[in-house]
Amino acid sequence: MMRIGELAQASAVSRDTLRFYEQRGLIAAQRSANGYRDYPPELVQYIKTAQRLGFTLGEIGNSVAAIWQSPDPDSAVTQRLQDKLKLIEARMTELGALRDELQQRLGQQCPLNPRL
Repeated sequence: MMRIGELAQASAVSRDTLRFYEQRGLIAAQRSANGYRDYPPELVQYIKTAQRLGFTLGEIGNSVAAIWQSPDPDSAVTQRLQDKLKLIEARMTELGALRDELQQRLGQQCPLNPRL
C-alpha cells in the first residue's frame, strides 16, 4: 500500500488526478490506524492501461466495481475488452464508409450536393 504522494510519484500522475480518480470511484483508499489513506499501487496502472486501450474514465468507472466484485475478474476484463474491440471494429467500418464518401465527393463539382 502507498500513500497518495508515493502513488503519485510512482505512477507519474498528480495528486489532484488521484483525488479525481477517487471522487469518480476509480480508486479507493484504505484507512490505516493513524488515519492516513493507503492506496494499492496497481490501481493507477490499470486505469492508465485501460485509457491507453481506448476506455474513457466513465467506462472505467462504470465497470471497475463489477470487475473487482466478479467471481472471475479476469473473465470480466476479457469480456470488456471483447466488447470494446467490437465497438472499435464497428467504428472503423463507419469511418471507412465515411472515407469512401468523402473521396467520392472530392471528384464532384459541388461536393456538398446532397444527391450523392
